[in-house]
Amino acid sequence: MSASDDDVLSLGIDTGGTYTDAVLWSQKRGIVAKAKSLTTRHDLAEGIAGAADAVLQEAQVEPASIKLVSMSTTLATNALVEGQGGRVALVMIGFERPDLARDGLAAALGTDPVVFCPGGHDVHGNEMELALEGLETALPELEKTVTGVAVAAYFAVRNPAHEIAARDLIRSRTRLPVTCSHELTSKLGGPRRALTTLLNARLISMIERLIDATQGFLVRRKIEAPLMVVRGDGALVTAEFARMRPIETILSGPAASLVGARHLTGLDNAVVSDIGGTTTDIAVLDQGRLRLDPEGAMVGGMRTMVEAVAMRTFGLGGDSEVVLRDHVLETRIELGPRRLAPLSMVGVHYKDMMEKVLSRQLTNPTSSRLDGRFVMRTGIPESAAYGLSRTETRLYAEIDESPAALDRLLVSTSQIATLNRLVARGLVHIVGFTPSDAAHVLGKQDNWHAPTARLGAQLMARRRNAMGEMAAPTAEAFSELVLCAVTRRSAEMVFDTAFAADGLDEGVVMHPLVQKALERRASNRTHKGRSNTLNEHRNNPKTDSTFRSDALGGKTGMAQLSMSLDRSVIGLGASAHLHYANLPALIGNACLIAPDADVANALGAVVGQVSMSAQARVSQPEVGIYRLNIAERLEDFETEEEAMAVAEQAARAMAAELAERAGADQARIEVHFDIRDAEISDERTLVEAFITATATGRPRVAS
Repeated sequence: MSASDDDVLSLGIDTGGTYTDAVLWSQKRGIVAKAKSLTTRHDLAEGIAGAADAVLQEAQVEPASIKLVSMSTTLATNALVEGQGGRVALVMIGFERPDLARDGLAAALGTDPVVFCPGGHDVHGNEMELALEGLETALPELEKTVTGVAVAAYFAVRNPAHEIAARDLIRSRTRLPVTCSHELTSKLGGPRRALTTLLNARLISMIERLIDATQGFLVRRKIEAPLMVVRGDGALVTAEFARMRPIETILSGPAASLVGARHLTGLDNAVVSDIGGTTTDIAVLDQGRLRLDPEGAMVGGMRTMVEAVAMRTFGLGGDSEVVLRDHVLETRIELGPRRLAPLSMVGVHYKDMMEKVLSRQLTNPTSSRLDGRFVMRTGIPESAAYGLSRTETRLYAEIDESPAALDRLLVSTSQIATLNRLVARGLVHIVGFTPSDAAHVLGKQDNWHAPTARLGAQLMARRRNAMGEMAAPTAEAFSELVLCAVTRRSAEMVFDTAFAADGLDEGVVMHPLVQKALERRASNRTHKGRSNTLNEHRNNPKTDSTFRSDALGGKTGMAQLSMSLDRSVIGLGASAHLHYANLPALIGNACLIAPDADVANALGAVVGQVSMSAQARVSQPEVGIYRLNIAERLEDFETEEEAMAVAEQAARAMAAELAERAGADQARIEVHFDIRDAEISDERTLVEAFITATATGRPRVAS
């Protein structure tokens, strides 16, 4: 079968932490075919090929018929949530060490090196003396120990000259990729701009592996089509554009899912909750529009300057780490934020060895927190291991591509911290019990190796708290509690997002009154709820028993509190039907599992548009001088009218150029003026003006 000229076929791909999804989409016929494949982190091309080849096979389409390929990804989001990424150097020009304490910059930097250099500019773009000798001295050592460099200079958005000088020096002396802060944002706020730049540099190698893997697949299949990537605001850009600005792909997958949810359901007002393997991403649809976060994307507890959909990302997914807090009187189940490789998934390839280890651990008279835990290399290139300490290098050498039992590998408590640092670098995976394993134990998921999951559940269930009580009587009972905890936590996250949208303070959802209201809804689950999914579960007494009030935190008390959402939830993700089946009773409204909800991200990747903005600023540093600042251009004019006219022209030209580079076809341009002035002695004075041009259009397709 082949597509007609007026029925362009597009291939959408979403590379998530666990699965890679693919859809074949036609503007006339909608979704023609869809498929999933496991994300293969050691070689991303395998997972991409598995999903894409499956849709081509199902649709019986020649690869040459595909005229556009677009992908979204949660890899960058997951990396920031899990604290992973390459080791990079931060160059701070005109800043001082106390500046690291602002906006979470020090926490994000961790043990990565930082170089301070004199220099920078003032608010009007006038320069201070630049000295790069310290950077020049540090470069030989940095080239051996980091994978990239981030450069942030004081008021670089007013004049980027010193960032450019540092960038040119680094490129002339090393082969390291360099990111400058002025390339990513025009907003003030030096430390947060430095944080954004640091994270961008940290993600470059990761996004390059993804793009290279996708392009390699396209070449092998002889697909000669443009490759686009979804940004965090839902817009599309070319793959080459995304290579240099990977930070803009954080929340790429969630943004694509929001676009896909709107396309699938047609709902204008809803809460969209997308549960994946590593994270749950939740956003609000208002009057059919995607809302951008005016403060910048918040991921992994870090506030960036990336323009993205107002999305809240939580470390909860099907592959979240299940942790038992059993040193207290009452055992508690905690989920995430770290992703583990599920026992059942790894057991597909190593079932004999893993079953032998897990059975051995079950015969031990006492349980250990290392029971049911393995570690294996992720398979990323050896170059990513640069900069490891001696103890990290020694432990890393003892780990290979097959799972090793932690109770035999680790011989001291201090090695746990060393192992966690290797995990944070993305060099190794921890293998352990997850909600996906719980679903396998209960027969609600069957794509991996259930017996391995059941052994893991038995090990968790027999753990005892300070009262000597077991966590659960059976593997099945423990797995029920885990799935119950996922649904309860999902309800908390939905309300947390709603409270934030209503302008309430962070953490309101954990207030005792809110928790009491949730517990009341949980205890009344059999009496309330509005969805077909919930009705199916009402008829299953075993499922109902998992939502006992006592399992969720105790009796609701005398005060009968209630709360509910004012709109439906759209549930997305492959496991949405499982984890959201009982959600309506907790939120007081319907939860719609959209058709093709399992591939909404991949669909959103191909139905979006290219959108690029450029902003010019006009200020008055002194009477009679009107200064234009846009990107690397700084120019003075004698009249406000001339400065404003040139600013609009420059913003239009830059937006058009960016849209062209980003892959737009015949972009339309809109201009917005934000003029701020003041009355001084009955005379108007310009304070500053921002002229923003936005170019929007559908991506170019292959002829």
